Amino acid sequence: MYPARRCSSLIQRDFATICLSSLKTSPKKSEQWRNTVAPVLKRCHSTCGDLAVCSQIKTSSSSPGLNSVEVCPMGIGSSRLFSTLAQSLSRTPQEHAHMDAEECEPEQADPDVLLRQCGEVLRSRPPRPHRDFIQTSAGSPHHLRVRVMQWNILAQALGEGKDAFVCCPVEALNWSERKYLILEEILTYRPDILCLQEVDHYYDTFLPVLSSLGYQGSFCPKPCSPCLDVRDNNGPDGCALFFSRRRFQLLRVSHLRLAAVMIKTNQVAIVATLQCRATGRVFCVAVTHLKARSGWEAFRGAQGSHLLQQLKAISEYGCEERTEGAEGVPLVVCGDFNAEPGEEVYQRFMASPLGLDSAYRRLSADGSTEPAYTSWKIRPSGESRSTLDYIWYSSNSLSVDGVLTMPSEEQIGPNRLPSYHYPSDHLSLVCDLSLIQEPHRLM
Repeated sequence: MYPARRCSSLIQRDFATICLSSLKTSPKKSEQWRNTVAPVLKRCHSTCGDLAVCSQIKTSSSSPGLNSVEVCPMGIGSSRLFSTLAQSLSRTPQEHAHMDAEECEPEQADPDVLLRQCGEVLRSRPPRPHRDFIQTSAGSPHHLRVRVMQWNILAQALGEGKDAFVCCPVEALNWSERKYLILEEILTYRPDILCLQEVDHYYDTFLPVLSSLGYQGSFCPKPCSPCLDVRDNNGPDGCALFFSRRRFQLLRVSHLRLAAVMIKTNQVAIVATLQCRATGRVFCVAVTHLKARSGWEAFRGAQGSHLLQQLKAISEYGCEERTEGAEGVPLVVCGDFNAEPGEEVYQRFMASPLGLDSAYRRLSADGSTEPAYTSWKIRPSGESRSTLDYIWYSSNSLSVDGVLTMPSEEQIGPNRLPSYHYPSDHLSLVCDLSLIQEPHRLM
């Protein structure tokens, strides 16, 4: 069920304290976090005239450069959970664009409390569309089950400055509230693995918040992000991949710049090899965002071919002690492919020797048809209803146990997406997958 849009008397968690807690837990990360967290905290102090009080927090000696960082307690009542995030960095330093969050243990936030607090902030907005979760198979209790979310969240700079959603009120795109809609969607479904595109608030929002919820993350920006053409942008947008630190250990991660006919392009991908802490089973997860717009079908096909080649090499490398002819580790590939099912890149993935299938085909009666849409928007050029987003999986070693349905046209509304009740022009995809092969095949 979705949270009610109502007031709450719950005490707000201090975001700044979460950030500082992260700094204290891992001395080797102090320099990295000093350059990403400190500016947020300082900016908070300098612009928080609407908050009740500011206090100075002395950090530990293991965090050089942060010995006199002033932060703002969030207080209670009308003050918001992530007030400091509203004062986002104007630009993410490029030298930190490829940093990954290593394992750290920041102060843990209670996801139920955060979800209720999102509802409090959003109480003036209509609830998000209700979506049912359909069980497609019973699964097996001894199989490793993983919940995966795929979502193009709409880069803030593009939503406000470039995409021209002519039927979406400007106020609906305000980051100070839209970020809570995004967080609410994530908290509602609680994925073990979260794959995002068009992320341009990684360092000041998603990394610290999701770290406090137990995730480890990796971010790969586009080399020439269109966000950088927008005034007062927050840096380049890119792909981000998060996974539960409690459930999985990161074995290796690769950041790819996709190529088309040997020419490097502006599109990227992240591929992470993960190992289940409880069972030792290994699999690979990838997230990507292919070239947009019509007329670029062959280009997307070439990008898809390059990604498939890289996935084959990485999955085989991750399959230790393999024998001749053995398969690589199971794959999960999420992304906004900007391609309808009839397009070349879709067909390449379906016909790949990696044995991939699309999880959302399981929603159809015959198991072979994609949803009617995953994106629905209105721009000056007209209305666009398209299926562009996919969760691919290794069909010979993974099963689809459940899939989140798409909202109806009536639920989406006549002005389409984004809107006051949904933060992106793309709908999130969520599915439960189970590893069905024996462990010795995966190690």
